[in-house]
Amino acid sequence: MSDVSAIAGVSAAGASAPASRTTVDYEAFLQLLVTQMKNQDPTEPMSNTEYVAQLASFSNVEQNTKVNDKLDYLISMMGIQQAGAMIGRAVTSPDGAVSGVVSEVRIFDDGIVAVLEDGQQLPVGPGVTVR
Repeated sequence: MSDVSAIAGVSAAGASAPASRTTVDYEAFLQLLVTQMKNQDPTEPMSNTEYVAQLASFSNVEQNTKVNDKLDYLISMMGIQQAGAMIGRAVTSPDGAVSGVVSEVRIFDDGIVAVLEDGQQLPVGPGVTVR
């Protein structure tokens, strides 16, 4: 028997939350940079060094956003692959009340549900046993 708690930890909602937060920070950074440039004193403009430093920061934020998006995608794909591996396997709920062979797996924002051959549905989470 093996525990599938690793599958339950992967969800679309959990995966997308960091990306949304990163996107907001990315947009806020752009707005701040544009506002700063619009409102700088024309008699004392930003030095080249400061401007290059801000552009480097902008580049880092952009690259981090892309990396986060790719990591979110990989995590989602791993969850789907793990969920697919459950098809045809016997599962049992933590309390033993629901048991059967998985005929399909449904993936939702808040987790994974195994649909058994008899039509019962079992949310996959900590304590669910897969054989």
